[in-house]
Amino acid sequence: MARLTIDLPPTVLFRTSVDITIADINYGQHMGHDAALRLAHEARVRWLKSLDYSELNIEGFGIIVSDAAVMYKSEVFHGDTLSFELGLTDHNRYGFDIVYTASNTRTQQETLRIKTGVVFFDYQQRKVAPAPMAFTARLAAHEKGNAP
Repeated sequence: MARLTIDLPPTVLFRTSVDITIADINYGQHMGHDAALRLAHEARVRWLKSLDYSELNIEGFGIIVSDAAVMYKSEVFHGDTLSFELGLTDHNRYGFDIVYTASNTRTQQETLRIKTGVVFFDYQQRKVAPAPMAFTARLAAHEKGNAP
């Protein structure tokens, strides 16, 4: 069977750490698959907040997740802390992919690699919208290391 691969982005734009709580643990006594996307969501919200945006307001538009992929690299247990790094790939007219890598701060091992495709969304018109030019310019500056 072909295995999923998620390529790393060229630039890390944001880093954050997330503690693993009992709610993230399944009957196998390790982190459940449902927690992976929830933790990626937390990292995404923190990144946007660091830019003074939210998922519902990026230059007047929201974003929605259009697809997601998860690669599990090693187990994660209750009490562990994951260090997330976030970067972007596959920019297009309507959005981009966010690639997250998570490493366990205790073991120093990569534990997860996640990709979420996001598109801009006009919630008033209920349809996909083009990426706001001001946001695109800001991302370009961040990716080049020239961000304020």
